[in-house]
Amino acid sequence: MKTKGALIWDFHQPWSIEEIEIGEPRGGEVKIRMEAAGLCHSDHHLVTGDIPMASFPILGGHEGAGVVIEVSPGVDDIAVGDHVALSFIPACGRCPSCRAGRTNLCDLGAGLLAGASVSDGSFRVRARGQDVYPMSLLGTFAPYLVVHRSSVVKIDPEIPFEVAALLSCGVTTGFGAVARSADVRPGEDVAVIGIGGLGASAVQAAVLAGARYIFAIDPVAWKREQALHFGATHAYPDIGAALAAVPELTAGGMAAKVIVTVGRMEGRDLDMYLALTAKAGTCVVVAMGGVLEAETTLNLSVLTLFQKNVQGTIFGAGNPQHDIPRLLALYRAGKLNLDDMVTRTYRLEDVNDGYRDMLEGRNIRGVITFTDADR
Repeated sequence: MKTKGALIWDFHQPWSIEEIEIGEPRGGEVKIRMEAAGLCHSDHHLVTGDIPMASFPILGGHEGAGVVIEVSPGVDDIAVGDHVALSFIPACGRCPSCRAGRTNLCDLGAGLLAGASVSDGSFRVRARGQDVYPMSLLGTFAPYLVVHRSSVVKIDPEIPFEVAALLSCGVTTGFGAVARSADVRPGEDVAVIGIGGLGASAVQAAVLAGARYIFAIDPVAWKREQALHFGATHAYPDIGAALAAVPELTAGGMAAKVIVTVGRMEGRDLDMYLALTAKAGTCVVVAMGGVLEAETTLNLSVLTLFQKNVQGTIFGAGNPQHDIPRLLALYRAGKLNLDDMVTRTYRLEDVNDGYRDMLEGRNIRGVITFTDADR
């Protein structure tokens, strides 16, 4: 099948919309007609080199939702016509991590940046006569994709596709960082640093968990307003302003849980985030830095003497097959506001405009919507 997709051919280059060829599904795979794809910051990390794929060219996109149009032998729980969301980490259900209940750490994730199908190690996308490396084994910046069953989650057909796409990464990650990794309890105070798709989800998770105060920190005034709209109780332009105000509000106790969802994690900032964290509190680092960067500023005495915790998390420490439908059920019940998280929609050709809007602070989440004209 010939279609088109958003590719990059080198670091620090814009996304290029050009013809690609999508292969047929093989054992355990399905073909999906994409309806929506989220513009997550992680795809911009591909452009900067913070997340290096195995090679170029790269087909971007790891958030998305659509309709199954073909299934291969060996797939018996997904059918043609099913509405599905993608999971940016596959979950096989059989490896040691999956059997231990840590499906977000499925061993198939070892191939996320390699680009080859988990079915047989071959490639399903080509452009200009070359193999193409799809982001997270998906490549949702195209009207069609072929993907292994382990990356597919069946969803309620009443859910709008542009909403369902957010669950592929951002919402599930941000929500799970609060509900699972931080284990926020009723009455605790929570700080969320960085209000994009992950941060807005974290704020809403803190509300549902029964947090007392929710401190949102973001340099963009409009995003601080959005944080208050999603349920934050206080908003600050930077960590310094938060450190000046939070002690009085918490009687010196600070935030029991701090969720870091900035666009790019800088090691020199960790000490400030821990300064906002209470004694015996937990700072959950959701944001990514460069994979080759290893320097961090951290007062080890404070870490020890105040028994603070630094917790990493990926995909919200959750189970995509369970969490994505569960969160969409909260959305349908009116308890999770996903509609307002979709700030703007774009055509595939406008993907660079969407990332410019993200970097300039104009979006909580931008979403590409596909039409027949795109196919």
